[in-house]
Amino acid sequence: MPFCSLPTEAGALETYQLHEPAHFEVNTNPKSRSVFAAAHVVADPLAENCLGAPPVIDWEATLGYRRYLWSLGLGVAEAMDTAQRGMGLDWPATKDLIRRSAQDAKTSRFPIVCGAGTDQLPAHQRHSIKAIIEAYLEQCAWIEQHGARIVIMASRALAAAAHAPEDYHQVYETVLDQAADRVILHWLGPMFDPALAGYWGSQDLDLATTHFLSLLKNLQNKVEGVKVSLLDKDREIALRRELPGSVKLFTGDDFNYPELILGDEQGFSHALLGIFDGIAPAASAALAVLDRGDKTTFLALLTPTVPLARHIFQAPTYYYKTGLVFLAYLNGHQSHFRMIGGLESARSVPHLVKLFKLADQAGLLHPEAPDRMQRFLHLAGVGE
Repeated sequence: MPFCSLPTEAGALETYQLHEPAHFEVNTNPKSRSVFAAAHVVADPLAENCLGAPPVIDWEATLGYRRYLWSLGLGVAEAMDTAQRGMGLDWPATKDLIRRSAQDAKTSRFPIVCGAGTDQLPAHQRHSIKAIIEAYLEQCAWIEQHGARIVIMASRALAAAAHAPEDYHQVYETVLDQAADRVILHWLGPMFDPALAGYWGSQDLDLATTHFLSLLKNLQNKVEGVKVSLLDKDREIALRRELPGSVKLFTGDDFNYPELILGDEQGFSHALLGIFDGIAPAASAALAVLDRGDKTTFLALLTPTVPLARHIFQAPTYYYKTGLVFLAYLNGHQSHFRMIGGLESARSVPHLVKLFKLADQAGLLHPEAPDRMQRFLHLAGVGE
């Protein structure tokens, strides 16, 4: 087995022996759960792509990664926070991303959902409820025009403008009334985006949940499911048990996904997860055995990925995108470790070294990953 020279926490170099990569069974058509991987975007490495610069995307690599996810039986959740919405990806680039990905999905009949938000509105300004509704409707119309299903993303503008739960009801009721098909609602917690604190009209999560369930009761015929990203499994389970029977819960809990997807005697969660961007082969294999009713092997396949997920999504959680892109680079899905907005600098070298080890221990590194890791460390001045 290969070796790699890695820095320790004390700054010395150690010889690290890699494990054999796992051989995961591919499940091209999971049936027991609806599963989407929220996909990252690949920056053009020769473009500016620094903080504040317009994003420039490497379309061949970006779309190639989506085809890779589809080949493993996973749906793609496009233009979500994993794609750096609100962290470098602006609305003009998002429109192009949705158009291109939706066309690819339509051509090959692959599952796709796309995020609709309000991020075309100028940041750091207070906007009217009317303007927020119009922004949502513009994005929803663009997604529907290209044949994809809609995820209604949480809105920073709405969080800043809303004075009461009734403001959220007004916005969501108006937007969903004009949707052609049932949508997925996304509750993104402040650990992913601090600007969303107090969403649904309260900083108290119990009270916010009450407001959210009231909204769902009124709109259940227009809602296929809700994606919950609060990193609180007990709260998610409790919410899942309170949902109307026709509404699915899509877990967005990148800490506790094996247990939540497996479920209990009262139900289970489907999945729309950023971590599935990075652990797609293990997720595909786990869904294959779950379809056969093998819960033990399902957990055996996914449990080794949890330390990696918890590391990638550690606080500040919103920088998790950096870890996912680094993992894609290590595994040869892109030729470089550059990100729009310069976000490759958001995690430290020790953080990325630990990510490398945890990915190795989960069996998720390709054979070329050690060489790529050594090149990264050399450029970082490690071992000089």
